[in-house]
Amino acid sequence: MIEIVETDAGTARITWHRAKKARLVLAVSHGAGGGIEARDLRALAEVLPGHGVTVALVEQPWRVAGKKVAPAPRTLDSGWRGIWPALAGMDLPVISGGRSAGARVACRTAAELGAHAVLALSFPLHPPGKPEKSRAGELLGAGVPTLVVQGGNDPFGKPEEFPEGDFRLIEVPYGDHGFVVPKRAEIGQERALEVITEGVVEWLASLG
Repeated sequence: MIEIVETDAGTARITWHRAKKARLVLAVSHGAGGGIEARDLRALAEVLPGHGVTVALVEQPWRVAGKKVAPAPRTLDSGWRGIWPALAGMDLPVISGGRSAGARVACRTAAELGAHAVLALSFPLHPPGKPEKSRAGELLGAGVPTLVVQGGNDPFGKPEEFPEGDFRLIEVPYGDHGFVVPKRAEIGQERALEVITEGVVEWLASLG
């Protein structure tokens, strides 16, 4: 089911993948370079409803409007705030999530919006080749239970580059920023996606 939501940043779109007996809602948004067709988002939307988790794939207003470039962080956050009432309206705990830029939005707004937890897929710890421009503060400041799922070869921050903090981290071996694994890797693309979905299912179960 698709739901259109008006926000201060423009029109957003939610694609719902509902669980029959939902206990949680996972809302996940895309990054600055793609949409909800990302392989990790699609995999979660296929798997999680079978585990009692309704998945809401959120398209930010700039993406719905057909723009090629994401707006400033402040505008992204405004769009996310605008869709939150539609997510919270199900009277279930809401996990705030996203990939890349969407993960940053989730971290920045989690405490303010009352998110139950944060799922950060491919968190862009720093711009490629510029580790000195760290965004660790956003991740560490989420203020709620947080899971980071990171590719082992992500140029925006490899797992070993992350600081110690109050979050869990799952590594997708050989994965890049889009969790693509090279053909020569010891695991295939299907297994890489299973690492993501299995890890998220386990983490969500631990939240109670």
